[in-house]
Amino acid sequence: MSKSLKTSLDFEKLFFPRAIGIIGASNDPAGGGFFVRAMKNKFRGKIYLFNPRLAGKILLDQEVYSSILEISDPIDYVIIAVPANIVPKILEEVGQKAIPFCTIFSSGFREVGNEELEKLTIKTARKYNIRIIGPNCIGVYNPKGGLFFSYEQSRKSGNLGGIFQSGGIAQNISQLIVSYGLYASKFISIGNSLDLSPVEFLEYFLKDEYTKIIGLYLENLRSIEQGRDFMDIVKRCNLERKPVILWRAGYGEATKKAILSHTGGLAGNNKIWNAVGKQTGCCIVSNSNELAALASAFNLTRLPNTRNVGVIGIGGGSTIEAIDILERFNLKIPQLSEKIINKMKRFIPDVNTNISNPIDLGGMGIQPNIYYRTILALDKDPNISAIIFIKDPERFSGFEKLLDEIGYKGLDLNREFIRYISKAKNVCTKPMYCVMLKINEGFEEYKSRYKFKLKLLNRNVPVFESLELAGTVLDKLNSYREFLQKHEKYPKSND
Repeated sequence: MSKSLKTSLDFEKLFFPRAIGIIGASNDPAGGGFFVRAMKNKFRGKIYLFNPRLAGKILLDQEVYSSILEISDPIDYVIIAVPANIVPKILEEVGQKAIPFCTIFSSGFREVGNEELEKLTIKTARKYNIRIIGPNCIGVYNPKGGLFFSYEQSRKSGNLGGIFQSGGIAQNISQLIVSYGLYASKFISIGNSLDLSPVEFLEYFLKDEYTKIIGLYLENLRSIEQGRDFMDIVKRCNLERKPVILWRAGYGEATKKAILSHTGGLAGNNKIWNAVGKQTGCCIVSNSNELAALASAFNLTRLPNTRNVGVIGIGGGSTIEAIDILERFNLKIPQLSEKIINKMKRFIPDVNTNISNPIDLGGMGIQPNIYYRTILALDKDPNISAIIFIKDPERFSGFEKLLDEIGYKGLDLNREFIRYISKAKNVCTKPMYCVMLKINEGFEEYKSRYKFKLKLLNRNVPVFESLELAGTVLDKLNSYREFLQKHEKYPKSND
């Protein structure tokens, strides 16, 4: 790619187009009709539909035109959903209209061995200076600009930018992040990345004021030169405090074969990718849940200053399990300071409890005010940098009956725990994370967990459904902080 193509890139017309065109629009929900439905009543500009077979007809309340050349108004972005073999011909028409950006939804290129068609496609695009997303992808999701690539995506915008080589994963993550209290700034599904690669979009995200965290799903990079540019821009993003979370697929042999047929690329060497993570400060994760959970933690809390974690649980066995799991993720469970232990002895009896770290509150743990005071004590302990508290909201209804018997009438434990944890969050200086255990499966249990999680996320407390996920997230947060420290970028005044 020439240097001029890189430096002259202005994505404004891609992310905030005045008008868009869907070429290959139809009733087929698996073809061009998918995009018509996904953006119907959402995109605020004009949408033009094109299909010579349906010309003059009405599709989902809109007129269908035969060719884009029939439209005199400016169009900034088109989605091409036609058979692969006619894509170059369509690009000729797009070029004559001087449209700067297009997504090629069509598959049937390099991923099936059709490299000659890719060469002709890029040659035509270069002739007219059209920038291509794809082929074999679903393009752009930008709620602020009214662009969508799924039916059920949130219209609320947030601060997570995403670049994904899989359209299905891009759709899934755009919806999964909402359950972690996150929303997208802009997501791009790039498919085979024949033209625009992760590098150009990372350069955009580095400058984009709305993007604070970046998530990637990559199967491969197309060249060694692109690999070098990728490492450079990822490192720059990380050092500018825009953490990059990379889900790099391709660790198993079967996965490598699937990648070859999916985007037509080789998966690459796993050791090299792990080294890329260390050199660039990239947080490497292994699935969509880890990506969403880690992004949530970056979004809702500050970074821990050390790997020292204070843990609050209920029950000796579960606290021992917590040590085993968290230490597996390179976290430390240090002894508490004597001053803090003595402080806790004032409100925690020594029957059925343990006030070393992890703290086992036993039966006292069902009292929200005791939980509150314990969190505050850990926050004051100089040996602790982060607080994990384990909660099981599905048991609240049973505990409410017990508390009712001993004089606490009409107590709503879900509401009371949220109130006290919120109070703690408002005064604590150290990051707090909730592990919300799932013990039973049923509608009432699910409802209680969902309500608890939603309220905590609204109060900027990350919530994870297992200690393993919490361990993974805290390990990556600390690795990122250690990378910043190595480059003298941490601490920072707003941390």
